Amino acid sequence: MASLKDLRMRINSVKNTRKITQAMKMVAAAKLRRAQAQAEAARPYAERMEAILASLGAAVAATPGAPQMLVGTGADRVHLLVVVTADRGLAGGFNTNVGRLARARIRALEAEGKVVKILTVGRKGASYLKREFASRFAGEISFMGKKRIEFSDAESVAVRVTEMLEAGEFDVCSLVYNRFQNVISQIPTEQRLIPAPLPEGQAAAATGPQALYDYEPDEEAILASLLPRNLAIQIYRAVLESTAGFYGSQMTAMDNATRNAGDMINRLTLNYNRTRQANITRELIEIISGAEAL
Repeated sequence: MASLKDLRMRINSVKNTRKITQAMKMVAAAKLRRAQAQAEAARPYAERMEAILASLGAAVAATPGAPQMLVGTGADRVHLLVVVTADRGLAGGFNTNVGRLARARIRALEAEGKVVKILTVGRKGASYLKREFASRFAGEISFMGKKRIEFSDAESVAVRVTEMLEAGEFDVCSLVYNRFQNVISQIPTEQRLIPAPLPEGQAAAATGPQALYDYEPDEEAILASLLPRNLAIQIYRAVLESTAGFYGSQMTAMDNATRNAGDMINRLTLNYNRTRQANITRELIEIISGAEAL
């Protein structure tokens, strides 16, 4: 049985831990509001950009000089996975869920005979995937220490992907990240970046009456400007979604930790009082027994 001193030390230790989890919960809740607003504001812009590229790309995709970023290299042998996670932990299964989706995708592609390369954005994703797929890594990017992730940070990732595409290092590029749904729910999502996907419903809509557009300059010139920007926008959207999901998951995890710490304090306090009462009773019995012996 633990002594009273040991129980007091454990109670004080759990109380200090509860203070930390409470503080982390409040910080995560404060950061979540801004991160959620940014993620929700980025969605319409990113979705509209995809629709515009689908409309422009429909007229250019079949031409011989179509951009690689639009139609890919024409092969399907080497796949690049851009895995977006957080730089920090203490967020429940947030980072693990993305890692599991990426791992399952890697195994599925390799089972089909594909070559897989991994580019991670976030320290936790790199540490998770390196345990099993260290040889597949093409690079690691971390924003650790930055108070706020800007669009320029996403552009730097897009530039890295573009350089790899121009060097012929991959044929297909996909993005794996956590899509923010609400405070307690984040959805691991895979999104194809290169070649540019055709949005759902676009093929069906093409069979009906279509409006005719004249572009100035031509479609090729517009795509040359929009495709790299769209790549950065989609990566930026994924980073914002991941950031909002991280703070939501961390807030939930710290709330659960605070509740568990409170329950543990109650149990330890009850055990402490019982032990103290037992010691008092034993001492009284010893005093009474000694007095009767005299």
